[in-house]
Amino acid sequence: MKIDTLEALRGLYDPAKERAVVKQIAALDTHCRRFISLSPFVVLSTGNAQHDLDASPRGGEPGFVKVTPEGDLLLPDAPGNNRLDSLENIVATGRAGLLFLIPGFDETLRVNGRATLSTAPADIAACSTERRAPKLVVRVQVSAAYLHCAKAFMRSRLWEASSQVDRAVMPTIGQMIADQAGLEIAPETQQEMVRRYAADL
Repeated sequence: MKIDTLEALRGLYDPAKERAVVKQIAALDTHCRRFISLSPFVVLSTGNAQHDLDASPRGGEPGFVKVTPEGDLLLPDAPGNNRLDSLENIVATGRAGLLFLIPGFDETLRVNGRATLSTAPADIAACSTERRAPKLVVRVQVSAAYLHCAKAFMRSRLWEASSQVDRAVMPTIGQMIADQAGLEIAPETQQEMVRRYAADL
């Protein structure tokens, strides 16, 4: 049976507990700001006008996403594959969602808001490092933020050493893409791939 109405969907579940509802806040508080300052990894979620969705991993040193004095987020764009899916979506809709992770933490931080692409000198400077200055910065005006419970990470045991999978159980990403796209490429080891990526890290 297909669930295609809100009434049918809600009929499967109990009402949300009060704590789950009231935990959403409209701006970043002290705890959210501290969480972001410790996070080296965020998933950037966007969509275009046709409702095609994208989720893109972004990483850097802990705190690479900056919080402005007024509470906006500044996410520097690092070198990538130049598809620009997320950035094109932001141009189209001006919306973004972010999921912040901290290694070893089972909780995550979810943030939603209005997004723009900025080349303002102050934004670029805030996100520049000794290694590089970004071409642009995703500026997010926060409209909702909330800490997400630990259940997903507890179920997956993501941070536990016993859950780690040997990378050798699958081909390198280059080989998998070559197989998917029907490309003829020279074999590349995982170590060679890491060395090739090094200049853009």
